[in-house]
Amino acid sequence: MKRLEGKSAVVTGAASGIGRATAKLFAEQGAKVVAVDRAPEVEATVADIRAAGGTAIALQRDTSQEKDVADYIETAVRHHGGLDVCFANAGVSGGMGAFDEWTVEEWNRVLSINLVGTFLAIKYATRVMVPAGHGSIICTASVAGLRSGAGGPPYSASKAGVISLVQTSANQFGGTGVRINAICPGLIETGMTKPVFDRARERGTENKIGQLNPLRRGGLPHEIAYAALFLASDDASYVNGQAIPVDGGLSSSLPVVPPKM
Repeated sequence: MKRLEGKSAVVTGAASGIGRATAKLFAEQGAKVVAVDRAPEVEATVADIRAAGGTAIALQRDTSQEKDVADYIETAVRHHGGLDVCFANAGVSGGMGAFDEWTVEEWNRVLSINLVGTFLAIKYATRVMVPAGHGSIICTASVAGLRSGAGGPPYSASKAGVISLVQTSANQFGGTGVRINAICPGLIETGMTKPVFDRARERGTENKIGQLNPLRRGGLPHEIAYAALFLASDDASYVNGQAIPVDGGLSSSLPVVPPKM
């Protein structure tokens, strides 16, 4: 039995990276998927799903805009008969920089996409899920939201906000049958982190990627997708209000110099 057989799912940020891997995995596991992204490459994600025999719709939408969020939720309901899973994954890094170099406009852009967009996903997904008495909402946070050192100030603040939003909303919707959780990825090779991996390869230091976590490597999008699959499925029926690191063990330790093996 496929773990999401017959379920209706939305995945945002589905044009590449974690969102693309998750949309394909959800479809492989039986879900009818609405794949959402601002980038036109979301069409390629859906083409791959359909070629593999799955069911999916591609939507080019801005997940920070309320009307677009309302539309992608309504599309799932109209075409797939309801909404069982919403993976609010879309996000931007905003880049790095000294604290006093950031402008208000840059902060607003990162917070709008990463945090406000997640709030909107929860707002509109719960309008469908609460009357149905069930549903799983999954939000992409980050280890950068747990403590300093994994991203720039706006990105880190936005992801800390996502974690708090998951905790508060899980309690706001207590007793409704809707579960709301977050995944906190570590360093995953995606389009967003491509410059980090490219620079390391150019310098011949690829072997140092992920050196601070116990697995001594970076992660891959499908490794986050499988965590999302768990939270989306009935296997996670008693998991709620949690922010789960999927980071090779990075968040398990205070900063130390890794021992030589």
